[in-house]
Amino acid sequence: MRQKWRKSSFSGDQGAYVEAAPLDDGRIAVRNSNHPDAGVVFFTRTEMEAWLRGAKAGEFGDLGAA
Repeated sequence: MRQKWRKSSFSGDQGAYVEAAPLDDGRIAVRNSNHPDAGVVFFTRTEMEAWLRGAKAGEFGDLGAA
C-alpha cells in the first residue's frame, strides 16, 4: 500500500496541514502531516465525494469558524 500524499494548498502557514492520498484499493487516506504517525482516517471514494460535495455547498462552514 503505497501512498503519494498531497497537502491542501489551503492548509495555511500556521502549521495546520491536512494531507490526502489515494490508495491502490480505491480508498482515500487522510492524515495530519504534522503528526503523520498519529493515525490515518480512511474513506471510500463514495464517502469522500459526498463530503466534498457538502463542503463545496457550505454545509460544514460552521466547523471552521473561530
